[in-house]
Amino acid sequence: MTQAFFAPCPRGLESALADELREIAVRPDVDALAPFDVHREVPGGVSFSGDMAAAYAVNLHSRIASRVLLRVAARGYRHEDDIYELARAQRWDQWFGPDETIKIELTAHRSPLRSLNFTALRVKDGVCDAMRERLGTRPSVDTASPDVRIYAHLTEHDCTLYLDTTGEPLFKRGWRMEKGEAPLKENLAAGILRLAGWTPGKTARPFYDPMCGSGTFLVEAAQVALGLAPGAARSFAFEWLKGINLKPWKALKSEAQAASQRAAAAATSAAADLAIAGSDISTDMLAMASANWQRAGLPGELRAKQVDARHVQPPFAQPGLLLLNPPYGERIAVRGQRRPAFDEAPVDSAEEDAANQFASAFATTLKQHFAGWEAWIFTGDLSLPRRLRLKESRRVPLYNGNIECRLFRFEMVRGGNRAQP
Repeated sequence: MTQAFFAPCPRGLESALADELREIAVRPDVDALAPFDVHREVPGGVSFSGDMAAAYAVNLHSRIASRVLLRVAARGYRHEDDIYELARAQRWDQWFGPDETIKIELTAHRSPLRSLNFTALRVKDGVCDAMRERLGTRPSVDTASPDVRIYAHLTEHDCTLYLDTTGEPLFKRGWRMEKGEAPLKENLAAGILRLAGWTPGKTARPFYDPMCGSGTFLVEAAQVALGLAPGAARSFAFEWLKGINLKPWKALKSEAQAASQRAAAAATSAAADLAIAGSDISTDMLAMASANWQRAGLPGELRAKQVDARHVQPPFAQPGLLLLNPPYGERIAVRGQRRPAFDEAPVDSAEEDAANQFASAFATTLKQHFAGWEAWIFTGDLSLPRRLRLKESRRVPLYNGNIECRLFRFEMVRGGNRAQP
């Protein structure tokens, strides 16, 4: 039976997600066990359709999606009672029982309803009343750790109900135990990598993150290069839904785990061929990055060293891709010391001067030592090119949560790319 699905993602990554889903759809194992079609990109995500196994495949292989939602029903509405009736009319008992806990999540775009909290309560009432009418009892609500998540999305005129197939969001890969300050979510990092051209089959060039923090870019880049499925080491909400045929899931997961085992068996040669490196001024951050690398099941030791970003040198003889996300606010330096960074706009003249000085020194390092490299910087400082006094060749609007950011690309030519004062 063909189902409709929606995969939400960080804002700005919709096209990247659509491309990724199309790549997943043509994988031989997915095409054989869980075929699906990719449809529309809309602000906030991408729709696709297939049988239930399509959700298994996307949960397993997507690096950019936040979760996978099964479309249950939709209708127009004028007030909260219409939404209640929509929820009440559904056969929720085909998916879960009254002994399981639920949580209602509601999002809206231009909805005329005054209280979204009250609307979410009406969805909950509809679900519970539907279950009580059919089975004589109703599920309980657990907002902290529910068994089942139900999503409602309101536009100006329509309400769509979804059943979550994911559980914990997809950026939780299962390997991150160590986090730095304001860590970048894994799916946002994966989307940035794709925008920068680091995609399956296009990872032969070196990769370097000179402000690697807890190693999110490094781990994601390595897993892409090795072809490892991001969801192979975790569980998903669909595994506990009623009436689900899990045979395709077991086959898909078995293939993904076999790929991981093949990568582990070739650890020595893979580590030698993996031209991925990082650096950071903080020894604490480097320890976190190394621990995350190991937990992610990547071969060998993380190639990383302690160095101030103003004094970095290329870690490989050949030029490649340089990608970094400068830290928010102030940078944790060695043993808890702090110095200004340039990710957010400074709030006073002292911070402004410090940010400009740091950016100028870092730009000089890029121009002198990274000729031929393609440099990408993801930042919340929208004036970063001015601080660097470099002319970007591309700028991509993105969001880190609710923070408006930019992904800037700089083509490094010795002494070149200088912006006009």
